[in-house]
Amino acid sequence: MIDSYQNKKILLVVAHPDDEILGVGGTMHRLIIERNCIVRTIILGEGITSRSDSRNIEKWETELKIHRSNIEKAREFIGFHSVGIYDFPDNRFDSVELLDIIKVIEKEKEDFRPEVIFTHHGGDLNIDHQKTFDAVMTACRPMNTEGVKTIITFETMSGTEWRASTDPRHFIPNMFISISETDLQAKLNAIESYEFERRKFPHPRSSEALKIRAQMWGIANGVDYAEAFCIVRNICF
Repeated sequence: MIDSYQNKKILLVVAHPDDEILGVGGTMHRLIIERNCIVRTIILGEGITSRSDSRNIEKWETELKIHRSNIEKAREFIGFHSVGIYDFPDNRFDSVELLDIIKVIEKEKEDFRPEVIFTHHGGDLNIDHQKTFDAVMTACRPMNTEGVKTIITFETMSGTEWRASTDPRHFIPNMFISISETDLQAKLNAIESYEFERRKFPHPRSSEALKIRAQMWGIANGVDYAEAFCIVRNICF
């Protein structure tokens, strides 16, 4: 199936810096290197200020500058062709009009004209992930003029698997993409670039945990390493 992505233009829509790595970094590296895909990432939120009781951009000015430089370091490891960075409030997307987020995605679509979008699972615990998914689905209404024919969601460690066990919105993948040791290492190098996001094992955002997760999905599918996805929409002609 990965052959069907040859030369595709892919828009990767995420809520925070590091989300573009956690669930999909190995796959993006493979698609860029092996399938000549052109991948643009858009990061909607600044990813820092929720660590204060109230949003104070000035207080976090230094960290925000470092965060942006970390985004570029991670980009180089994966090979993203471009990254669009926005400034929606961290973990407060529910305080923003959904239409404002939709408009950003619509403008990005208009400029980049992707065929495929990857984004967060809509049932994640994180409110920003949920709103990002909702905005993508709204921006990509299935009309005959819509250029995005495929929408795929991914898990985001420390956001997807923390959903309550009784919640019906669990991530149930129906597509798996095998990744190589090289793809995985690119992903781990990229996550290590994020000074404020990486954690020590056994936290799910640690390099060790991400490797174990890739091994788990690999074992489930008879390969060494894999990443898991859910096909939300795939229109074939």
